[in-house]
Amino acid sequence: MKVVVTDGFTLNSGDLSWDALKQFADIEIYDRSDPGEVIARCAEAEVVLTNKIAFTKDVIGKLPKLKLINVLATGYNTIDIEAAREKGIVVCNVPGYSTNSVAQHTFALILELVNQVGLHSSSVAGGDWQRSQDFAYTLTPLIELSGKTMGLVGFGNIGQQTARIANAFGLNVIYHTPREKETELARYSDLSSLFMESDIISLHLPLKSDNKGFVDRTLISIMKKTAYIINTSRGQLINERDLAAALNEGIIAGAAIDVLTEEPPRSGNPLLTAKNCIITPHNAWMSREARQRILEITYQNLKAFTEGKPVNVVN
Repeated sequence: MKVVVTDGFTLNSGDLSWDALKQFADIEIYDRSDPGEVIARCAEAEVVLTNKIAFTKDVIGKLPKLKLINVLATGYNTIDIEAAREKGIVVCNVPGYSTNSVAQHTFALILELVNQVGLHSSSVAGGDWQRSQDFAYTLTPLIELSGKTMGLVGFGNIGQQTARIANAFGLNVIYHTPREKETELARYSDLSSLFMESDIISLHLPLKSDNKGFVDRTLISIMKKTAYIINTSRGQLINERDLAAALNEGIIAGAAIDVLTEEPPRSGNPLLTAKNCIITPHNAWMSREARQRILEITYQNLKAFTEGKPVNVVN
């Protein structure tokens, strides 16, 4: 079985091993692939392992030997699912691998917003404490989380793990999904009420055709002026110009995001220069433990496929 990895570097830059997959497949691994290289590189592939490479209808149509696309992530919006189905190509993903890592990163972002550890560490390194007349000082107000309200938009595995951590901090947790769930972790809320009531809003939902840019000026305008918004899901969920304007105009207190609409971002992205905006480079999922789980689940996906019983199928 011929397997091609189109863009494996972010998953495995050398600290993990592809050996388990090599046991039952002829694997060709590329660290990165430009869009124009994909068809030639995958021409003989029966299986493609891909992360951020777009497999459009046109690309899929030019790969007649392809039988399986395994996305090395949970989200699969880079794949034309309908085109794959029409060609009889199975599409699998890797669910659940990053739950703990992304929830942890969510709170790393929140804690940086409310405690500004990096800012104060830089201040001390710059000699400000040595010059201080007092034994303690702050450059920004420090905010205690206990008693505040956290709103989660999306309540899957990551949202629920985030709720558990939030409960440990003493936050009151509310959530919104299309359908209410049975849970003791959080209280259900409609979307407008969640945006109005929350001190922190965190996005934990997949990108779909009907929610692109749903966090826009209208929703942001009903948030508390002291509120923060966190996004560790998909950049396209937020209208970036509207969020940047809200931050620069002081409509909300701040934002912390791990994802942008275009990655890497172009220099003109308005959030890169917005006030009180923390940005990390889409690395919430990249703990070594999470990446190892991707490889393990991918191995199980391939094994099940070769046995004629594919798992984690999304089409």
